[in-house]
Amino acid sequence: MKLLLAGGGTGGHLFPAVALAQLLLQQDKTAAVQFVGTERGLEQRLLPKLGLPLATVDMVGVVGRGWRGRLELIPKLLKSLFQANKILASFQPDVVVGVGGYASVPVLLAAKMRGVPYLIHEQNAIPGLSNRLLGRWAKAVCLSVANSDAGFNEAKTVLTGNPLRQGFEDITAEIAVPGKLLVFGGSQGARAINETVIEMLPLLKSWEPKPEILHQTGEADFHQVQQAYRQAGFDPQQVVPFIDDMLTAYAQASLVICRAGATTLAELTSCGRAAILIPLPQAAGDHQTANARSLEKVGAAKLIPQADLTADRLAAVVKELFEDREELKRMAEQGRQIGFHGAAGRILNECRRVLEMAPLEGD
Repeated sequence: MKLLLAGGGTGGHLFPAVALAQLLLQQDKTAAVQFVGTERGLEQRLLPKLGLPLATVDMVGVVGRGWRGRLELIPKLLKSLFQANKILASFQPDVVVGVGGYASVPVLLAAKMRGVPYLIHEQNAIPGLSNRLLGRWAKAVCLSVANSDAGFNEAKTVLTGNPLRQGFEDITAEIAVPGKLLVFGGSQGARAINETVIEMLPLLKSWEPKPEILHQTGEADFHQVQQAYRQAGFDPQQVVPFIDDMLTAYAQASLVICRAGATTLAELTSCGRAAILIPLPQAAGDHQTANARSLEKVGAAKLIPQADLTADRLAAVVKELFEDREELKRMAEQGRQIGFHGAAGRILNECRRVLEMAPLEGD
């Protein structure tokens, strides 16, 4: 199979695509994969390290733009559509999988124009704009979350779960004692989380034992946060701009402070790690709050809206959980019960099914 994976920008879109590529290449030594993203996304930095090929299109997002910005987007879309068409002509994929994000739009449009079948993978509880628009021509729509099929043709949807990179499903359920406090705000960091954790450090300093922390800040806030740790008497080496080895980070963590993107939640539930979730309020359709509530409902996480986030409140929740190991263990177990393993294999099976089936009525 020649598989083209379109989308990216953030880890939430990119990591499921990486999981699909890694599993396909592991299953079939004759297979070939090609990623298409942008030069500004995480894919530009991460994929070369993984030895995975990347081609780029010059596309930008539409969310948050006024009518003037949307008009200015038309030439950009036409240019990126031309670029995507060249990439498809060169690689000649059997099937395309769109994983969301604005980079997927011109690629899936080009696939439609060239008669190349494509699937969509929707990670979130509330579907993104790109996937909603392009789902009408998809051969299948793979969902990570049950009941997230609004706006899609129900006959095309299949619940697959969210693919995880190799190794995540092998992380032991045993929680390290005392374990690290893992803090991250997604692949690009989260300023609200970074600033609140900085303010919380003096409150943690008096604890015995003082918690060990691994804090991913994103590039923009790295030096500021590292300096704040140093000034508060914490080891500044606990602060990094990006965590390359997330498998070890999760394995060593007993509690996680993070956003509520779909991929993050899939990782938490697969590993079985209790979390304090701080959804990104600007996320399209407020889908991160919907994601977070699904974990809070089953007792696998604590939800703190960003509007209510303070250093005192965050420190109180962290202290409560770190002092109650049984509660941490219970939350972790609840998370693992709703974890969805084998998602990458299900999506690849959908790709194979699409290649064998006749065109759906209305395509």
